[in-house]
Amino acid sequence: MVPMENELDLKKAAKVAGEKSLEMIPQKELLSVSGYIHGGCSPIGMKKQFRTFINCTAENFETIYFSGGRVGHQVQLTLSDLQKVIRITLADMTNIPANVMINDVIVVPATQEW
Repeated sequence: MVPMENELDLKKAAKVAGEKSLEMIPQKELLSVSGYIHGGCSPIGMKKQFRTFINCTAENFETIYFSGGRVGHQVQLTLSDLQKVIRITLADMTNIPANVMINDVIVVPATQEW
């Protein structure tokens, strides 16, 4: 899971996952693999519980939003509440460094000190 305004960096994500490389699931295979349609993928309720990786900037927010499993349905939870439901790994996985200016706010991972 990455912020909407960012793009997943597949090389960073592969390194975090301990894989040589990663690729997105082709859209035509998404339903059979995950149980979700495009636009409705959620980290909760998957047919098979895949590992869930969340960009580290999620730690900077009181709550996060993610798909509820259907197009147009969103879930809002604290990161700690989500961790009670599924196992997650937090890491920097976007093409934008985790401490850049976004909308005039400096985004700094909780692991980074000022």
